[in-house]
Amino acid sequence: MTTLNIPKFGELLAPHLSRIPDAARPGALARLERSAAERYRGWAEALPEHAEGLLVCAAREDEIADRIEAILPVPAEFEALVCEVIPLAVATYYAVFEPYSVWDQMAIQANAERQGSLAWPAMVPAFPEHTDELMALSTLELKSGDFLDALLSKQAA
Repeated sequence: MTTLNIPKFGELLAPHLSRIPDAARPGALARLERSAAERYRGWAEALPEHAEGLLVCAAREDEIADRIEAILPVPAEFEALVCEVIPLAVATYYAVFEPYSVWDQMAIQANAERQGSLAWPAMVPAFPEHTDELMALSTLELKSGDFLDALLSKQAA
């Protein structure tokens, strides 16, 4: 495994996400979760012997997105802005992974899941009526991070 440059994803994506008003940010992040689900599906294709677990992680990312979109969707007045910004954020996010092997990409993603797990509780002050749901989303993020860490440990052994 090479030396990995793991960014602070919040800082990396801030130039894009800071353009999105607070009311639209959860729904916008749901779209980023869907892009992470696609990454997991790609890794499942690249590593069919680990596809089952990777597809469970993809399903978790989609579940996070579904749950956020159900309670805090992008308000209609911000839809155009979110549609403009999210592809830029996804491209920035994906660029982090480009120089690395699939295994190294998953190591970066494990760290990204842990960082992402902090985003949902950070939204509680803005959306206190959804505290339980936001905390549950954090747990889902950590489950995927734990899966990747376990998979990477087995690979390193």
